[in-house]
Amino acid sequence: MSELIPRHDLVTALNQAIGRKVTVVTAPAGSGKSSLLRLWADQHGGRVAVVPARPGLRFWFAVLSALRAALSRTPPFAAPGCDGHAKVLAELGTIHEPLVLVVDDAHELDSAAPLAALLADLPPHVHAIVATRHDLRLGLHGLRLAGQLAEIRADRMRFTAEETRELVAAAGTRLAGPVLDLLHQRTEGWAAGLRLAVLSLAGHPDPERFVAEFSGSDRTVAEYLMAEMLDRQPAGVRRLLLRTSVVDQVTGELADLLTGTPGSERILLELEAANSFVVALDPERTWFRYHRLFAGLLRLELRRTQAEEIPGLHRIAAHWFAEHARPAEAVRHLQSARDWTDAAHLLTEHALGLTFDGQAATVRTLLRAFPSSADSLPFVRAVDELNDLRLDEAAAHLEVARSTGEHRAVLLALDLLLARLRGHFHCVAAQVDTLPASAELRAIVLLNAGVTEAWSERTADAERHLLAGAALARDLDRPYLEVACLAHLGFASGSFALTRQRCEEAIALAEQHGWGAEPVIAPALATLAWTLAWTGEIDHAARWLDRAKQASGSDAEPGVRLVVHVVSALLAGARGHDRDALAEFAAAREVQETMADEHTLSTQVAAWTIAIRAQAEHDPAALRELRRVGGKDVLTRIEIHLLTALARCDLGDHRGAVTAVEQALDLAEQDRLILPFVLTGAWRLLESLPAWETAHAALITSVLDVVHSGTPSTAMLAEELSPSELRVLRYLPTNLTRPEIARRLMVSVNTVNTHIRRIYAKLGATDRGAAVQRGRELRLLSAS
Repeated sequence: MSELIPRHDLVTALNQAIGRKVTVVTAPAGSGKSSLLRLWADQHGGRVAVVPARPGLRFWFAVLSALRAALSRTPPFAAPGCDGHAKVLAELGTIHEPLVLVVDDAHELDSAAPLAALLADLPPHVHAIVATRHDLRLGLHGLRLAGQLAEIRADRMRFTAEETRELVAAAGTRLAGPVLDLLHQRTEGWAAGLRLAVLSLAGHPDPERFVAEFSGSDRTVAEYLMAEMLDRQPAGVRRLLLRTSVVDQVTGELADLLTGTPGSERILLELEAANSFVVALDPERTWFRYHRLFAGLLRLELRRTQAEEIPGLHRIAAHWFAEHARPAEAVRHLQSARDWTDAAHLLTEHALGLTFDGQAATVRTLLRAFPSSADSLPFVRAVDELNDLRLDEAAAHLEVARSTGEHRAVLLALDLLLARLRGHFHCVAAQVDTLPASAELRAIVLLNAGVTEAWSERTADAERHLLAGAALARDLDRPYLEVACLAHLGFASGSFALTRQRCEEAIALAEQHGWGAEPVIAPALATLAWTLAWTGEIDHAARWLDRAKQASGSDAEPGVRLVVHVVSALLAGARGHDRDALAEFAAAREVQETMADEHTLSTQVAAWTIAIRAQAEHDPAALRELRRVGGKDVLTRIEIHLLTALARCDLGDHRGAVTAVEQALDLAEQDRLILPFVLTGAWRLLESLPAWETAHAALITSVLDVVHSGTPSTAMLAEELSPSELRVLRYLPTNLTRPEIARRLMVSVNTVNTHIRRIYAKLGATDRGAAVQRGRELRLLSAS
């Protein structure tokens, strides 16, 4: 495989850098620096002088030889004692055409001082490219500030997924897309690793298996890394690399413990700066990891040379990770040391907390790593089953756990979670005052209590517990648990505006952590859709509902599924799809039947099922049925008033209908609740409601907008009209004089005059006709 992959982006970068004075290419061994320079030189149309550096190189003579070769001149004579620097400058002075001087493997030079001197004295028409494994002291800071330095570093030298595909194809090997992605992931785009893998793949009977098992322990990779990296390191550095290879990530403090010597952080920083396959993981450069293939080699060499030390190293690492609140890593190292008893004890203590940190899959992986002969781990198995909503199986494991008499705080938290998932809301409430000593478990108990209280109409307690749980999680630096609390907080809020605000804040926090589509935020997504539906923002609500469905999936807990079905029903009803709405409400009732206690939305499900059926079937008995259902929430009360209004209208009782509609509007005004008027069909009464018989002009306009266009009015004034001003505005399209309007409103003429002046000012109108026109534009008045 002699072909070079046309690395277009890097070749273009080198070409664009010619306008500057110096280009530095810095990347680890095997990154393809020399190959890139050959590829670029073959395509470059101008003169190129190449100096391949090596230990013991007579630098000035090598540069002079490269220059004369590039210019087709006579090779220089190596006269002893001559001033090589002066001869090179003199030679450069004779060149009057553009030239690129390449110094490859500059890290091999015995000293960087001659190269630094050369770069400082380059004439304007000469551009230098320096390729090196690590940064050299070349004094280039001035060029960097002046914009005369171009740099290509390790991250740009890595092969992209597309270049990996091209490399494999050039070798005549066919790999499926996912296998190519895995090869790219395992090599991290390292050119030498990819090339060695591709060479080994040629003629391999099972390419997919080879890629799945490819690591730094592969013979060809191991030989390369041993020769180019590990064998070049001093004994102390080799010891650090080998002994710290037992961990996936390491700090200076942990490395000191694993090596038994201080100063590890300095060594790690130097290795990272030298591009020695050590990668800093944080901006402060305190956490490090090794390149995957290099780590594989180190572990192989550790097993070969210090196998008896490995269990002890894992125990040291486990103790350190446990002390630094990283229980999953601690358990993993205890398992590697085959300390099954300690590993089981630690995982039992932290399995629930890990699950509420979004690491349920990690808990399952750790659980499966135990041998069949180990502790049965009933607590952990209960957590695993609860995560899959296998509630009966979880309950059986909890009974086994209860018989041990151990981990009582964990048992309490698990009992509460099981009760929440089964819908035993009152059971949870009865135990919430028994808070465990562990801050982590206290936060989980507060979460479970708050959720069940929110779903059983105890919103004040729910709000208190969820806020306390979120605050505790924040203090513990447990953002996933904090998001879990805040995701349910919206449902426990008093007003629709506060509900919307809290849902949006929870979603924003989840998105900051990359959890915007995770199940943890599904309650906030569904609740936000629920709120938007009631305020008539149907399309907006539908978008959030889609996100809620995607985040929760088919295995969401019952309370969340019930909310999703309710919102789906509301949106279907708003769009006139009564059959779909009734089907979604029926699905919500099926979810409720799986719960031991009644969910707070169950009354609404029954009430709005009656409303939609009444509208679809014109059922005169709907009002009586609704009164039997009861319900003290504002939505059900609005529905009762609206069905009353419809019944009064059917009986010809206009005054009674208007009174009932006004009572519904009074309740709906604060939160601008629009959907009740749509679902009941009572919006038709609003169209015929005389202007002087209501003080809710803006709300009525929004309701009619939703009915006729699907969108509530969003026009805003710089300053909103007051209720009294809105009442007066409703009379302006009529032929009533100001004294007549005053008599209708039972106020003085001066009061009417004052309101009209303020209406004109707020609407930017100069007369009555202009005020009416502006009111219609802003949909404060109907169009007719």
